[in-house]
Amino acid sequence: MEIPQRDGDGYLIDMNSWTPEIGRAMADVDGILLDDEKWNQILKAREYYEEHAVVPPIRKFAKYLGAPSKEMFNLWLTGPMKPITKYGGLPKPTGCV
Repeated sequence: MEIPQRDGDGYLIDMNSWTPEIGRAMADVDGILLDDEKWNQILKAREYYEEHAVVPPIRKFAKYLGAPSKEMFNLWLTGPMKPITKYGGLPKPTGCV
């Protein structure tokens, strides 16, 4: 599968070119395994973005998911919003990620 053009941080330049297959292919190329829990968070972030037209801060997103943010950090082993938004084809989060 051909992945659309990405910026220096690995985000899609045109977020409208995202599909679930492209999101999974981007993670594969980056060496990230997307299990069901991670994929669910990605889809929920897209849902949040569609409703609010903004990428949520981690605290707000954890509340939206009903999951402790600490568990999200443990799952992703990094600031979770960056990979969630990257593989979800969403804009880069602002503020601390």
